[in-house]
Amino acid sequence: MLINQLTCTLTTLRQEHCVAENVLDLPTKTSEDRCGEMSSLFISLLRIPLLLLLLYGFVCSLDILSSAFQLAGGKVAGDIFQDNAILSNPVAGLMVGILVTVLVQSSSTSTSIIVSLVSSGLLEVKSAVPIIMGSNIGTSVTNTIVALMQAGERNEFKRAFAGATIHDCFNWLSVLVLLPLEVASGLVSYLAKVTVSSFQLHSGQEAPELLKTLTEPLTRLIIQLDKSVITAIALGDESMRNHSLVKVWCKSSSFSSVNVTAAATQNCSSELHCGKDSDLTWITQNITSQINTEKCRHLFVDSGLSDLAVGLILLASSLMVLCTCLLLIVKVLNSLLKGQVAKVIQRVINTDFPFPFGWLSGYLAMLMGAGMTFIIQSSSVFTSAMTPLIGIGVISLNRAYPLTLGSNIGTTTTAILAALASPREKLPAACQIALCHFYFNIFGILLWYPVPFTRLPIRMASALGERTAKYRWFAVLYLLVCFLVLPCLVFGISLAGWQAMVGMGAPFAALTIFVLLVNLMQSHSPTHLPKTLRSWDFLPQWMHSLKPLDKLITKTTALCCSPARLNDPDVVVVTPDTTNIKPESKKQTQQWYDNPALSLPEEISSEPRVFRLRGLERCNSTPL
Repeated sequence: MLINQLTCTLTTLRQEHCVAENVLDLPTKTSEDRCGEMSSLFISLLRIPLLLLLLYGFVCSLDILSSAFQLAGGKVAGDIFQDNAILSNPVAGLMVGILVTVLVQSSSTSTSIIVSLVSSGLLEVKSAVPIIMGSNIGTSVTNTIVALMQAGERNEFKRAFAGATIHDCFNWLSVLVLLPLEVASGLVSYLAKVTVSSFQLHSGQEAPELLKTLTEPLTRLIIQLDKSVITAIALGDESMRNHSLVKVWCKSSSFSSVNVTAAATQNCSSELHCGKDSDLTWITQNITSQINTEKCRHLFVDSGLSDLAVGLILLASSLMVLCTCLLLIVKVLNSLLKGQVAKVIQRVINTDFPFPFGWLSGYLAMLMGAGMTFIIQSSSVFTSAMTPLIGIGVISLNRAYPLTLGSNIGTTTTAILAALASPREKLPAACQIALCHFYFNIFGILLWYPVPFTRLPIRMASALGERTAKYRWFAVLYLLVCFLVLPCLVFGISLAGWQAMVGMGAPFAALTIFVLLVNLMQSHSPTHLPKTLRSWDFLPQWMHSLKPLDKLITKTTALCCSPARLNDPDVVVVTPDTTNIKPESKKQTQQWYDNPALSLPEEISSEPRVFRLRGLERCNSTPL
């Protein structure tokens, strides 16, 4: 027994000695490894101020882009607002709101013009409500343009475009319901009038704009605009038509002078004081004049270029800076938000509260969106900055939806504060317009958010994202149709009178409802349909598919861009076969708004692969 104990003791000592030797033999970090870790940490820390600098450039380029659109189309927007008989038509007013906001790239500018028209008595509040609805649609074009900058990577573009168009879908659906309701009952304008009359409103100081405070030091050195020219043209002041929107004088002083004349034929008034001294009758008149004292300091103050030329120069340069900043922001975010960091951020942003409080997560996101928009005082900047985050998968589409709705509320509170700072004569009209905007967004949220079944904008945006991923040119087509062609077409029809609108709109609406119902039944209960209507194959392909148009566009762009490549006999174009994909794989590819860094299975690309033959090695490892 003693021998056994000694044996166990010796064995234990040997094991401890081996462990000690192993510990001592562990490789120690060299100075090169430590320098490598320090340099990687330093580079990671440098990416944060670089990201902030790129975001600052991104926001400034958006501001310059808005100025460029105002220079190019501001006077046209003023002319559109000038015909008040057209604006009394609610459909025409809706389209005018869309077109003007797209032209000036600023809903605040179009809203200020509406406030001036209402306060001067040229436009009623009830007629202004459809224009406010249209400006709400037009302001969402900015983040859709931003989404186009991510077209280089298919999956990112799919997510980003869906995240951008969710705002469009919400606005269009809200208008389709609330515009007929407003025309029939005047609900929104009535609530705004009651709210204004129930409060004793007093003009106050203007609310500070945090974003303007940060960006103006740079943007004021590039361009400054005199936005009163657009408002004056809209109010019918023809003398302002030849004035340039480019601001030349920033400071001016006024002085009073006395003019004495000996003409006695004029009628005396409060401005003309008459007097008589023996045989001489004299008239004294006070004249107040303004003298420009200090010129503005920006690039185009003495350029001598027309407004259109300056606008086109700024448009090209701001789009170039916008694209560059956005691409670099996406690259920096992809390098920062990867691995465990991406997982943690995604869980924090996209995770719901535990049961039974999960429904509160969306409303908390809505409050966050409203608060952030209130701080930066621009819904376009907030949603545009959120678009690349949706593109790289940090924010899911389901979370982006309440953030966008909250941003809509935040921008209306900013408009209310701006209205409270209006002069006393414009205060009631400004507050009514701002409250109409507020109630429109509140009713829209009540329609399309509280019940999960009614969240149609999410499904519509997802379908648009899928379509864009398959046909990238569809994004440009969507942008042109929804924000330019359709508003111009409907506006033109509305000018012909309500008979023409009903004659052309009723058949189109009936056809649209029929197609939607058939599509719904085809996907859920096709047995209840006749055999012919169970699919659209009985129609020509161009009527139910974008493939013919895609082939035409592909051939046209290929001939324009690389005609030599198509005639090269060494090039073989191979399209991947997706017919044998398992259903599980298809499900994985459909979960497209997750972060690619978090999804291990690779998505199968539908793009053609190019291989070089004749003895050359293949450029792609995927088998033919």
